[in-house]
Amino acid sequence: MQSKAATAKQYLEELPEDRKEPIKKLRQQILNNLPKGVEEAMSYGMLGYVIPHSVYPDGYHCNPKLPLPFMNLASQKNFVAVYSMVLYAKSEVMDWFVTAYAERCKYKLDMGKSCIRFKRMDDIPYELIGELTAKVDAQEWIDIYERSRKNTKK
Repeated sequence: MQSKAATAKQYLEELPEDRKEPIKKLRQQILNNLPKGVEEAMSYGMLGYVIPHSVYPDGYHCNPKLPLPFMNLASQKNFVAVYSMVLYAKSEVMDWFVTAYAERCKYKLDMGKSCIRFKRMDDIPYELIGELTAKVDAQEWIDIYERSRKNTKK
């Protein structure tokens, strides 16, 4: 569900009661582990973690006026979602995450290409999301992103 909130504070205030605590805990893990050069911003109607134009002036190829996405956090209709572009772009991180998730969680991993869905608020691996956030620094993400763009232009 996209929010029209202009700030993270507004976004958190408008969350349903049952989602406030899980989103706040996930956000804190992300902020505690956010690589240097990545900032929190509202992005696509959810909490976004982006490489700002001051670090990567080219911005996002889909809309260069937007900063380069790194990660997002959202309360969707039926689940809480963490969107990690790194999972999709770097197979070693995906492999690590799938293994670590299975070791730490009671329930089966529910995910798409870069979306991790949490339907059970009692089984969110908060620390694991923090570790995922720190797996790739801003420059490495820019390098991965630029390599993938070159590969799609061929």
